[in-house]
Amino acid sequence: MINGGVTYTDRGIVQNIRAMRMQTVLMGITNENVVGFDKIGYQRKIPVVSSFAEFIGEDAISTTIDDSVGRLGLTKNPLDIALAEKGYFQVLTQDGIKLTRDGRFKLTKDGQLLTLDGAKVLNDAGQPLVLPILPEKLEDISIDLNGVVRVLDNKNRKFELAGTLSVVTQDGVAVLAPNVRQGYSEFSNVNLQSEFMQAMPYTKTFDANRQLFQIQNTNLQKVISTLGS
Repeated sequence: MINGGVTYTDRGIVQNIRAMRMQTVLMGITNENVVGFDKIGYQRKIPVVSSFAEFIGEDAISTTIDDSVGRLGLTKNPLDIALAEKGYFQVLTQDGIKLTRDGRFKLTKDGQLLTLDGAKVLNDAGQPLVLPILPEKLEDISIDLNGVVRVLDNKNRKFELAGTLSVVTQDGVAVLAPNVRQGYSEFSNVNLQSEFMQAMPYTKTFDANRQLFQIQNTNLQKVISTLGS
């Protein structure tokens, strides 16, 4: 008795599909960076591809954060604060303490400093920063390069200490010289030209795998059609 059959190896087609999905994820990361170009405090995401990506596929892709300083823009708003060094403001949200480089703050009627989202800005003791007196105007608030916040008491013409902004690293270690800039906002650290240049290999690799997939798929259909006849 003669045994016959057809053995189909799907490695080529599967790898092409896996590769296309990987390039799609990589393009998505690049697109996210481009969208975040004009966002205050946005930090560029860097794709990281681990070993054995040809077998793991898109699960081999993770991201890390580019913590370099972004573009500083003058706003002249005393409650717009930017960091000219690496680090993050500590803020207290409903979900706990978070880190942010978005230093656009606002002042409540009871003297608390809040982010635009309503999170409480923390001092270097881990407590919400509250001004000892309410200023007559925002220009009466002074913040130096070390993040020390003072407010002018117009009655005695003296500055009262309110506290020091908590500026820490990603690991929660205090930044000793944060180089705080009052009246500035930090835009993203995204370079559009670099992002567009990085996207080109992703697009070319995707197209190459798509063409190979179409060729293999066409050949497989021909084989099946021939065997069926």
